[in-house]
Amino acid sequence: MENKQILLHTYSLGSLTLNNRVVMAPMTRSRANNPDHIPTKLIAEYYAQRSSAGLIISEGSQISPRAVGYINTPGIYSEKQVEAWKEVTAAVHNNGGKIFLQLWHVGRMSHPDFHNGELPLSASALNPNSRSFTPEGFKDTVQPKEMSIEEIQSTIKDYGRAAKNAMAAGFDGVEIHSSNGYLLHQFFNRTSNVRSDEYGGSIEKRTKILFEVLDEVKKHMPEDRIGVRLNPSLHGIFGMTLDEETIPAFDYIVKKLNNYALAYLHLSEPFNDVSEVPGAELNIAKRYRPLYNGTLIINTAFDREKGNQIIEGGFADLVAYGKPFISNPDLVERFAVKGELAPWDEDTFYTAGAEGYTDYPGMR
Repeated sequence: MENKQILLHTYSLGSLTLNNRVVMAPMTRSRANNPDHIPTKLIAEYYAQRSSAGLIISEGSQISPRAVGYINTPGIYSEKQVEAWKEVTAAVHNNGGKIFLQLWHVGRMSHPDFHNGELPLSASALNPNSRSFTPEGFKDTVQPKEMSIEEIQSTIKDYGRAAKNAMAAGFDGVEIHSSNGYLLHQFFNRTSNVRSDEYGGSIEKRTKILFEVLDEVKKHMPEDRIGVRLNPSLHGIFGMTLDEETIPAFDYIVKKLNNYALAYLHLSEPFNDVSEVPGAELNIAKRYRPLYNGTLIINTAFDREKGNQIIEGGFADLVAYGKPFISNPDLVERFAVKGELAPWDEDTFYTAGAEGYTDYPGMR
């Protein structure tokens, strides 16, 4: 008998059929603790344990060495990385799961320690005044280098190569990380982009890079295997600040994404309280569901009940869960029986080894 919870219903995602509507959100876990940023057997085990999710979106994986901004994060730019990712995708597929790779460039949220002393790259030379997690611990961010046109074009090509590598590694698709204050997001906002060339100024120019990335990525894979992640109301995190043009810029992006036959649009509700912030949108799914014609994934602080409710209300098609998947590898099975969820240990989110990673048990 089919489970009445809509979260547990199957879903057609382009040419893929998902076993349920529960998505494992992308989460940095810093377990690629080797000089070549190669995913390890432990990482394969971690994703395999969670493969009952309708869709897994992997942790952000840097598209090039210049994209790095955190210790021990895996990449998707070398042959060694591609070969190692094959073990991860095979482990998920052998358990009946589906997995997309998140393509990541942190931009200014990095540090010269990652780049042989060179400055991180960004839309403009504006310090986010945040902290970067380096091999020597947390360090203050610096003023980045404003990207030249040539560097922008080269980075767009990097996204395409990374997508090609992801498909060679056996991923079912990719998600373009345009969110959370990282590189592409840094182009969107006037508070992080003060350029006066073709990539700055108007909303159309500030958002141009995303569509050029999409056009490059789709050369290497079907459009219905590409997702895009956005966080319109991010404020006070990683130097990102809302202004009167921020939400209109995201309105423009979302409407223009209808010109692509994407796998999905992945949106985050506000990470923090922005109720007193001028220009903020408090209800992201409700605002953007009418504007976007394709599959919509919503994220941030959902539980089982709220996940079912937002799908039933017609505001999203799939719901992404982050921290609950860390401590509940069998989250879908727990949802099915309305079981109690195990708590997570934040002290082990970014440490090396199996503790707090692959040692969370399933239901007894």
